[in-house]
Amino acid sequence: MDIKRTIDEIDYKILVILQEKARIPNAEVARQVGMAPSAVLERIRKLEDHGIIEGYEVRLNPQPFNQGLMAFVQVSIQQACHVDLAHQLAEVTGVQDVHQVAGDDGYLLKLRVADNAELGKILADEICALDGVLQTKTSIVLNTTKETRKIDLNRLTE
Repeated sequence: MDIKRTIDEIDYKILVILQEKARIPNAEVARQVGMAPSAVLERIRKLEDHGIIEGYEVRLNPQPFNQGLMAFVQVSIQQACHVDLAHQLAEVTGVQDVHQVAGDDGYLLKLRVADNAELGKILADEICALDGVLQTKTSIVLNTTKETRKIDLNRLTE
């Protein structure tokens, strides 16, 4: 899909506004783009229908939920590994992201868990126990400078 052909300047402005604050009232979005609220709502629905807006999420602080430890796990897999492994990895406790990657490893996982003990248990009992997993390599995050799901909309204008 050529995004530049799918959205116009007003859609772009709406996306910038919604990406910054998804809970903003429709009337405020309309005011900022200079349109009627009903027209803005129709545009937002079209953006959703075209799959440009996939959903709306609340960002929660992981600390109060006892998930303060973040780790990235590289999962090396057997060459003839069954297709369902990615879906099985997605169901593992604490897994937030599953990415198939090129190179020696098959998947890169992002996990949020309580502590090292829980991480170790998940690695041994859930990830390494899956058929097709050869080994894992884990990196524990000490500090996060930037973490976002925002798309760089400025690149649209290039």
